[in-house]
Amino acid sequence: MKAVLWLVLAVGVIVNAFSSVAFSGATEIAVSVTTGVAVIGSITALVLTREKHS
Repeated sequence: MKAVLWLVLAVGVIVNAFSSVAFSGATEIAVSVTTGVAVIGSITALVLTREKHS
């Protein structure tokens, strides 16, 4: 599960970084919003599923 979340995070960041070069207009906005939501979701899930070391 965590490996998939890390993969989604990494791919989302990479695609978001290159979306302004590869796309334009509404497509760029749609890709940026989609990858942004995926990145925020994966970060949230990773934080919520972390093991607490006390």
